[in-house]
Amino acid sequence: MRDDSSSSPSGDGSSPPAAATALHGDIAIIGGGLAGMTLALACAGHGIRTVLVEAEALPDLTDQSYDGRSSAIAYGSQRVLAAIGAWPYIRDQAQPILDIRVTDGGSFQRDARRAGGISPFFVHYNHRDLPIEESIGGGHGHVGHIGHGHGTEQPPFGYIIENRASRIGLIRRLQEIPEITHVTGTTATAVDLRPEGASVTLSDGREIATRLVIAADGRRSALRGFAGIGSQEFDYHQTAIVCTVAHELDHQGVAHEHFLPAGPFAMLPMVDGPDDAGVMRHRSSIVWTEDPRLVTFLLGLDDATFGSEIERRFGLSLGPVRPIGPRFAYPLKLLVAERYLGDRLVLVGDAAHGIHPIAGQGFNLGIRDVAALAEVLVDAKRLGQDLGSPLVLERYARWRRFDNLLLAGVTDGLTRLFSNDLAPVRLVRDLGFALFNKLPPVKRLAMRHAMGLVGDLPKLVQGKPL
Repeated sequence: MRDDSSSSPSGDGSSPPAAATALHGDIAIIGGGLAGMTLALACAGHGIRTVLVEAEALPDLTDQSYDGRSSAIAYGSQRVLAAIGAWPYIRDQAQPILDIRVTDGGSFQRDARRAGGISPFFVHYNHRDLPIEESIGGGHGHVGHIGHGHGTEQPPFGYIIENRASRIGLIRRLQEIPEITHVTGTTATAVDLRPEGASVTLSDGREIATRLVIAADGRRSALRGFAGIGSQEFDYHQTAIVCTVAHELDHQGVAHEHFLPAGPFAMLPMVDGPDDAGVMRHRSSIVWTEDPRLVTFLLGLDDATFGSEIERRFGLSLGPVRPIGPRFAYPLKLLVAERYLGDRLVLVGDAAHGIHPIAGQGFNLGIRDVAALAEVLVDAKRLGQDLGSPLVLERYARWRRFDNLLLAGVTDGLTRLFSNDLAPVRLVRDLGFALFNKLPPVKRLAMRHAMGLVGDLPKLVQGKPL
């Protein structure tokens, strides 16, 4: 990898002359987050010269205060990270999800601490309940999963990994690939999209000449605006409080989601790690959906009171709970781009769609975008096609739009259904939970959805090489 940061070699922070540092690539990826880095590795690993541009400096990206989120990485997405060579740098920080327990907690929120967070109405997924031939994709990939030495044992539903750990691992892998030029600490200020090619002007004065510009710059994508691509947005009037917590008892790889009137409350298992005093503790990541009017107050509580509020919503099944490290808040909105393509430009990940975290699938949608686009581009390169032609890119847009819209609709419906405490609706939900547990074929299908193994899957998600 070439590391072309915006600073001059002398280290004085001045920008080098633009003409002397013109950049060239088959593709230019604007946005060096998780999706952008994964796409760069998937493409460059097959000989596609890639320029990857990230607005933040590398030290900021790996700082603990930058992003407090953890992501649920489905088994299918883990296959992608393994295929691009990043998994060996991540797996030690990856906690397997062995069980998933979904509970309708609205009817017992006030008694949660006394009841231990347990409701008589819940859905329970055990990774061992899915036949191994189904959990490895029905013969679409290798037997067994990669990463924890289980061989042909039943793979987990996925993994919980801190975003910071994923970024560190992806950056380490980027440094091994010579076809990638990684530009950090600068942004795109202008894009020129022409029939014969494209160029991107950077804030440090440099210019990238390329065949295709890829917008991986998040929900507030500047490139989406440059290309004149509109978006539809819906505000859920909910905010997600995110932080890491320490607890007394081992989580045993169980991911919990309680549906409360204010929105879902998730307790997601993490690998053990140090608390603020450096003592190794059992850890989980919480995603606590709350009324935005309460968030500032809750974030300002001392650790003991904040922990008590968590216990009131989750219970004491893991023993006393206390927050460790910084706390973060993210407003929750649904976003859908009106189209994925412009002239020599394509959207991936959060630039194309943003969904509610109720099912923990936002990261996985982005990874499936990446895997599909990489497959399309690698196929086009082998055939000698122009990587930025509409003929090539329309295949990607058709492939991904249905899957993304379907999951956006499902998560939106679930959010509306469960973010209330109306007695008749709660009764229907609880009866639905009880019925769901008695329908094994439907339950198995839902489990394969959780693993990211349903639908028209890209080769990388299936465990196949490009």
